[in-house]
Parts: sequence; C-alpha cells; structure tokens
Amino acid sequence: MKNLENLKKHLRPGQVYRRSDLEKWSKSVDRDLASLVNEGTLEKVRRGLYEYPKKSRFGMLPPSPEKLVKAFLKDDHFLLTSPNDYNSLGMGTTQLYNVYYVYNHKRHGRFDLDGQVFEFKSKPRFPKKATKEFLLVDLVNNLNTLAEDQEDVLKRVQKKVSDFDSKRLSSAVKKFAKISTRKFFEEIIPSAS
Repeated sequence: MKNLENLKKHLRPGQVYRRSDLEKWSKSVDRDLASLVNEGTLEKVRRGLYEYPKKSRFGMLPPSPEKLVKAFLKDDHFLLTSPNDYNSLGMGTTQLYNVYYVYNHKRHGRFDLDGQVFEFKSKPRFPKKATKEFLLVDLVNNLNTLAEDQEDVLKRVQKKVSDFDSKRLSSAVKKFAKISTRKFFEEIIPSAS
C-alpha cells in the first residue's frame, strides 16, 4: 500500500499517463495501476495509457485532446485539427464531425482515445499552427471524406479564393497540397504553380 500511495502523490488531475511514465514511482506498476483503476482514481484509455480525470461541479472532465495525443504519441510534434475547423472558412461547410485529424510523423490510422476518434495522418510536413490558408488547402485535400456537396464547396472556394493572402495560400499549396488539390489551385491562382 505504501508503494501505491507513493504513486498517487505523483498523479495530477486532468493529466494522461503512459504506463512507462509511472514505472519510476512503483515497483509493481501493473498491480498498482489495476488498483487505481478499480478504485476509480485512474481510467484506462487504451492499453498502456491512463487518465486521471479532473473533477468539476458538473462531474468528471475528460482530458484535453492535446494531452491525449501527446501521451499517445510520446511526442508533442503534431498538429491537431478537426473538419469542424473548415466551417470557419465560409465555404458552405456546416456539418459537425466527431473526429480529430492529427498530423504527425509517427502514426497513421484511426484510433479511439477516451471515446474520442482521432484520425492520425503521418505527413512529412505540416505547420505548427493551422492557418486559414492551411485549412483551405486541407479542406480541398479532404473534401471526399466530408458530407458536404463537393461541387458546391469547390465553387465557393473558387469564388472566395481572392479573400485569402495569395502568397500564403500559394505557399500552403506548395507545402501541403496533394496532387489533385495542387492542380485545382493552379487553375484558380496562377502563383500556386
């Protein structure tokens, strides 16, 4: 029990932990993790990944998506976005999605972390922050995965492309567009070629 109490001292509400993070505070980490999960202190997110929920007056709060992804990847070099971010561009996208896109260098695939769906996309390059130019390129890159009318969205992009900074948009196209997206933008902004 003394070992378990020592481990508890190092846990902070709202944080996500990998099993390997906790080994330094416990001689029998698997037994202690099982005890902490049984008593409700920790919740198992997936194999080897645990969260310590934060309590609020409304109940338990899940950890932020950023904390989940950082612990899952064992890395903080990623860009977290959502198809919901496209709605801010004014291109006629209005659907709400229950998925996050995680651009990173390590993982690829769809993973459920604490009841949230994350689509990990392993890319050689991605920005540190999602600018509106990046989001526009990303919208066209991912258009076939969205519920919106694709032709309608592309027409709106053509009409509104002049609202964007052409240099930044051209740079985003060169760095982040897939081939079909690049061809689309080359037809509507000459400097993208």
